[in-house]
Amino acid sequence: MTTQEIVSKLWNLCNVLRDDGITYQNYLNELTYILFLKMCSEIPGAEEQIPEEYRWAKLVKKDGIALKDFYKELLDHLGTKTSGRVLEIYAGSQTSIDEPKNLEKIIKSIDALDWFSAKDEGLGDLYEGLLEKNATEKKSGAGQYFTPRVLIDVMTELVKPQLGEKCNDPACGTFGFMISAHKYVLDHNDGLIHCTSEEQEFEDKEAFTGTELVHDTHRLALMNAYLHDINGKITLGDTLSSIGMEMKGYDVVLTNPPFGTKKGGERALRTDLTYTTSNKQLNFLQHIYRSLKADGKARAAVVLPDNVLFADGDGEKIRVDLMNKCNLHTVLRLPTGIFYAQGVKTNVLFFTRGKTDENNTKEVWFYDLRTNMPSFGKTNQLKKEYFANFIKAYEAADRSSIKDERWNCFTREQIAAKGNSLDLGLIRDESILDYEDLPDPIESAQDCIDQLEMAADLIKEVVRELKKTEK
Repeated sequence: MTTQEIVSKLWNLCNVLRDDGITYQNYLNELTYILFLKMCSEIPGAEEQIPEEYRWAKLVKKDGIALKDFYKELLDHLGTKTSGRVLEIYAGSQTSIDEPKNLEKIIKSIDALDWFSAKDEGLGDLYEGLLEKNATEKKSGAGQYFTPRVLIDVMTELVKPQLGEKCNDPACGTFGFMISAHKYVLDHNDGLIHCTSEEQEFEDKEAFTGTELVHDTHRLALMNAYLHDINGKITLGDTLSSIGMEMKGYDVVLTNPPFGTKKGGERALRTDLTYTTSNKQLNFLQHIYRSLKADGKARAAVVLPDNVLFADGDGEKIRVDLMNKCNLHTVLRLPTGIFYAQGVKTNVLFFTRGKTDENNTKEVWFYDLRTNMPSFGKTNQLKKEYFANFIKAYEAADRSSIKDERWNCFTREQIAAKGNSLDLGLIRDESILDYEDLPDPIESAQDCIDQLEMAADLIKEVVRELKKTEK
């Protein structure tokens, strides 16, 4: 049984709970509680962190009311009387399942799955498959924090996190960016087998960190990190509050900050941001470039909506500050439909923090992957092949040698002349008629008149012929 088949079976179990009024998010939380116990039983040594009386072998033997009561007791114990990652995952946990038979069905079904195959393909991949299922389900509302895997991997590949670097996601969602960064480092360093114990410990506990505001999403992030053997700190809290002031000194930031504004037009609770607005993305952008080491090498790739590129007032000031402190070398205009929030127009900004705070951006290259592209969505998902030409242009030793109409450069002076707007680089949309393509209106009108006169003459001729036949 493939990982994808197991994911489908697990997700379809949600149908069992519909009558209980269980939401998709509640179901995913429930799955996380149960799967953690099952997966620990499948990983040698992993169960040591769970009290013996609350392990999978004890849970799976229960049924009926006894099962429901034991499960509630288990959640309470693991969420209050344990430590480490177990306590973090189960903190505040409670079941939404009222019907004992439904709970029993889920536990028995999970126990009956082909876990040998799942382990062979990777339990982390299985869990990420569930997260993606949740994101693609419109009713779950999870698309707001789920970034498509292919985009995450492309951003990671281009930023190239290295062994020994500190990587961070200040709005980490389910921790997808950091998992991709971790995999990149492993793949390019022989799985760390040649590294010292100190290097291995750094990669395990310090290299990959994140912050997430929403408690349930934070729980999913913890589980995701655990299944990918990452033990870095994942903070539950708001990066735009005072806790974000301590988040700095990073070599790499990869992130997709939440869209929108703070409730009631509130400004960020940060005292260290020069420009504080109610626009969350602008505040996150400030946080990100300020959190990078000022060493000329620290870098970031950030997903941001179109409004960040052209917002005036503080928006312009923040873009100027970004281009002063960093080399904003690339902006990727993303297609529409790739996020599950329909109609959102997004971009990826790639920049490197300078050693000084002035005049680091000399020119910005734009790649238009939006105009004249297929319509993406659930039935036509974005694939890596669509990024091939962009990756080629991005990595070119001489970017100006790339001949691609989607690839354009604007100097810092040209950007300044446009009011420091970064809403640039979009090519001509073939689906929209240009004014220049329209015929001359006088000529067009005269042609219509000529055509109408010809038609009138023909009708008159027909009428004359008909009158002749009547005689």
